Amino acid sequence: MNEPVLQVASSSLRERVRAFIEHRRVQGVIIALILINAVLLGLETWPAAMAAAGGPIRALDTAILGVFVVEIVLRLYVYRRAFWRDPWSIFDFAVVSIALLPATGQLAVLRALRVLRVMRLLTMVPSMRRVVGALLGAIPGLMSIAMVLMIIYYVFAVIATNLFAADYPEWFGHLGRSLYTLFQIMTLESWSMGIARPVMENFPYAWAFFVPFILIATFTMLNLFIAIIVNAMQTFTENEQKETVAAVEQAREHIEADLHAEVRAMRDEIRELKMLLTKAPPGRQDA
Repeated sequence: MNEPVLQVASSSLRERVRAFIEHRRVQGVIIALILINAVLLGLETWPAAMAAAGGPIRALDTAILGVFVVEIVLRLYVYRRAFWRDPWSIFDFAVVSIALLPATGQLAVLRALRVLRVMRLLTMVPSMRRVVGALLGAIPGLMSIAMVLMIIYYVFAVIATNLFAADYPEWFGHLGRSLYTLFQIMTLESWSMGIARPVMENFPYAWAFFVPFILIATFTMLNLFIAIIVNAMQTFTENEQKETVAAVEQAREHIEADLHAEVRAMRDEIRELKMLLTKAPPGRQDA
């Protein structure tokens, strides 16, 4: 007899907790705490600040971490298994869990990973979440372009090693050095005065090697990277809009179904009232 009552009470409490943690003001407080925590983590790297207020900084950092732990516990209570099916929730859980591990001895490196708590902004701010989702969706296309770029790099590196290794061993002495030099050229970092022109002093037609490489690797392939990312963000936004429209349509259909059901119920009630009035004695009808 008590189990149904307990289940109803538990469900009601869970819904109240859900409404609390999903409230806009609560979400705003969590975002503000993440930003404050980011400032505190930066102050901890400043010796002068730690010397002046090291105790309060650490205490406030611990208090904010406690709020994050309570928030994660409440979300686990509300969403249960659904919590582990959401990648963003798993990311939040991992970031907060890292901060709880003892950062001593061999685990001292984990102190540096506490700054990952700042990345919780990616999960809290919808616009940032959309950007990250679009970037993740663009990974297959980016990998394809990266493979093409690696083939181009390899071909040009082999050519550069064969052509310039004897005269410029510090830049093109072997395949690894040639790959690194070509990467520097691709970034346009001192490629002309630092590499191309010195090589052209001994190889006047070296420009016929460097210019096509820059046109292919820098202006073409990198623009393809940007194009795929932009296309992925556009596709992600369109899919999100479609999901929103579908949710609105589904809600409208539910409302229409409820209205039709209420109208049918009212019609049935009116029909029953008419039947009762028709069957009622004449004296009672006059009354």
